[in-house]
Amino acid sequence: MRQKLNLITLGVHDLEKSIKFYEKLGWKKSKHSVEGLALFPLGGITLALHSRHELAADAAVEDKPTGFSGITFSLNAKSEEEVNAVFAEAEKAGAKITKPAQKVYWGGYSGYFADLDGNLIEVAFNPFWELDEADNLKL
Repeated sequence: MRQKLNLITLGVHDLEKSIKFYEKLGWKKSKHSVEGLALFPLGGITLALHSRHELAADAAVEDKPTGFSGITFSLNAKSEEEVNAVFAEAEKAGAKITKPAQKVYWGGYSGYFADLDGNLIEVAFNPFWELDEADNLKL
């Protein structure tokens, strides 16, 4: 298998509310979105939002939330100031701050917020990682 992911799909309880949440963060929905599926291009990977119930049925699994899903998504910021600005924007959009931005044990600055369905998004400034001209991690 190639070491590549192109699409991350989140199953959401209320598709329209979730679309509005991400749009309030300033994200632009793709013109390729269709009824029941919202696509947000993220520079090399796409976030898709789809009905949680329908997504579970498509994967042939039971739709039963169990608390922490074991996954987080991360935005790597260019500075501590950018982290703080993103948190202010997220809170204004209706996000629940689960861990306010702060200095962290690994030497950076980060925090977490949850979207309307509880998906955790970390916003972090890592002074040891470099971003390229397209804001991709250079690892």
